[in-house]
Amino acid sequence: MNRRSFLAAGAVASLAQPGTVRLGIIGCGWWGGVNLRAAYQEGGVSCAALCDADSKMLDDMAAAVEKQEGRRPRLYKHYEEMLDAGGLDAVILATPPHWHALPFIAATRRKLAIYAEKPLAYDIREGRAMVNAWKKAGNIVQVGFQRRQSEAFAAAADYIRSGAPGRPVQVDVNIHYTAATLDNTPQAPPPTLDWDLWCGPAPKLPYSPNIGHRAWRLEQTTGNGHLVDWGIHLIDATRVLLGLGMPKKITAAGGIYHYKGRITTPDTLTAHFEFEQCPVVWRHRLWGAVERDPEFSNGVTVFCEKETVFVTDQRWIVLPKGKDAQRRVADIKPATDLSRLHMRQFLECVRASKPAPCTPEDAFRSTATVQLGMIAYRAGRTIEWDEQGERIPNDAAAHGMLKRAYRAPYKHPWG
Repeated sequence: MNRRSFLAAGAVASLAQPGTVRLGIIGCGWWGGVNLRAAYQEGGVSCAALCDADSKMLDDMAAAVEKQEGRRPRLYKHYEEMLDAGGLDAVILATPPHWHALPFIAATRRKLAIYAEKPLAYDIREGRAMVNAWKKAGNIVQVGFQRRQSEAFAAAADYIRSGAPGRPVQVDVNIHYTAATLDNTPQAPPPTLDWDLWCGPAPKLPYSPNIGHRAWRLEQTTGNGHLVDWGIHLIDATRVLLGLGMPKKITAAGGIYHYKGRITTPDTLTAHFEFEQCPVVWRHRLWGAVERDPEFSNGVTVFCEKETVFVTDQRWIVLPKGKDAQRRVADIKPATDLSRLHMRQFLECVRASKPAPCTPEDAFRSTATVQLGMIAYRAGRTIEWDEQGERIPNDAAAHGMLKRAYRAPYKHPWG
């Protein structure tokens, strides 16, 4: 993996034809707004339609669009109605993960370009159904792994590929942070929110501000935890960094020790992924996050035979062996933030009618990897992964976790 391929062919810009890309946004919360602002910063876009289960979020984003464009977009509660209305070139999908699969597949059927946030899907079978739909439609899809735009990761990849640090023997990956939770007391949802629709195909839990407006990432039925939500960024970056496929064996252990009663996924977790080339170990803790070694609280550490290489979004460090060896630090701060660069790449591909580099097929591998980590955690034992057959052999209970039953009347796209 070299810098050119890691940064995924930015030369597409020179091929792009002028024209306005008409966008629809599905999921108008905080990150949907981040994506829309990135698109506006790049220019050449118009937000034609918005969709969300919460009318307040719709109104807030519509006001931002009107301020930017001088016109109010069309507003929808149901994504099918928005897609059926037409007048779109592309959609940005920024819902929680339990609402990724169905609107994604609906948009592919209409041949729309899609900017889909990570993780690709909530469960592994959803992810495969989404990849199949994309392959059949042939539409342009960019998945939101923004760290593929990081020059620090690209430079570290070049250095490791050069062989100077020696063969990678093990990788540690971590994002430690202090979780912020809201009131988790069951209560009536706000009048602006259609809670039944928000829950969609997932189990319908009692509403609380914590799940509905903050920590859905740490709720098992909607976000599936920190490894799947944030950890997936660095697991994906590690796969690209070292050219990894998927793990063959996965072990995970942890628990809820600090946030008991407030979240339903582990606040402390270690997951061991056995890849063909070397093991990758994920660790996180959601409290006490920066008291020890804050410099290394978010990043990838590659332990090689001769040297250790640490890389994060805007910095990479070489740590040579030896008592008096001096570490070498390279700070690489991009002129443009990674989210905007990733959106730029997507829009360039839409205008040029060319495939986007961060495809659903590769995103499926990264997504399924972290999902397998959570399956191993929930199963409480080591599991194996047959990548060719896409199955967990010799473990019927764990294999059954590849697909989550949908709440009626929703139907799982895998069947």
